[in-house]
Amino acid sequence: MKFGINTLLWTAAFDLEHLDLVPRIREWGFDGVEIARFAFDGFPAGKIRAALEREGLGCTFCSALTGELSLISEDASVRRAAREFLADGIRVAAELGSEVFLGPFCSPVGKHSGRRPNEEEWKRAVDGFGELGKELDACQIRLAHEPLNRFETYFTTTAADVFRLCEEAGHPRLGVLFDTFHANIEEKDSASAILACGSRLHHIHTCESDRGIPGTGQVHWREILPAIQRSGYDGWLVIESFGSRIEEIAAAACIWRDVAPSADAIAREGVAFLREQLAA
Repeated sequence: MKFGINTLLWTAAFDLEHLDLVPRIREWGFDGVEIARFAFDGFPAGKIRAALEREGLGCTFCSALTGELSLISEDASVRRAAREFLADGIRVAAELGSEVFLGPFCSPVGKHSGRRPNEEEWKRAVDGFGELGKELDACQIRLAHEPLNRFETYFTTTAADVFRLCEEAGHPRLGVLFDTFHANIEEKDSASAILACGSRLHHIHTCESDRGIPGTGQVHWREILPAIQRSGYDGWLVIESFGSRIEEIAAAACIWRDVAPSADAIAREGVAFLREQLAA
């Protein structure tokens, strides 16, 4: 398995000016960087890929639907804009050298309807995911959709939800992003949920229950990490936390206090913990 760190720990829009982070990330023991972007115009993906490769680091690429973008909207023009955004993201992922494009991709983060999802919304999500298949094939990219907890979405809150969605959409490049933070809230048994994903398990976020340093909270690592190994998954384990002092990130992730001594400590101590636990 490979270990990565998400750039939302330091910035909401990773760009060339943040490349000074890269040598430190390598020195801490990571195999790669998970770059987060929510707008793609003018993004120098090729230059960033070259910089990472010079340091011997791999890359994964994440984003999210924000604002009014939604695959499940009643408005066909809104759904079309969301599909176009995701297709652009798939192409950027390929340019970066990422094998996967990941994030919550059905409805805007934080969007709630005040009710359960209905059958019409589910069908729109299935159709929308299915329509991304051609772009995924052309770019040789897998898509990993992330179930969020109930406070961040009303749509696809468990790994089983996403598994079913991908199965009904019917494309082999569609899969699940399993995030231990969200699972700590929504899953009855995270280890069993991981195993139930089978070959649809496309990406994993290894996050603590408070988004702090892995190993310092309530996530059941001694059950989850062996389950990951038993599942046959051999991809990326990425620490995703958020910069508590970066205004837009803290507001979006509802982080109202420091969850660790520093952002660097989350990365440095987190990867050491994960490597130690997996070795054991």
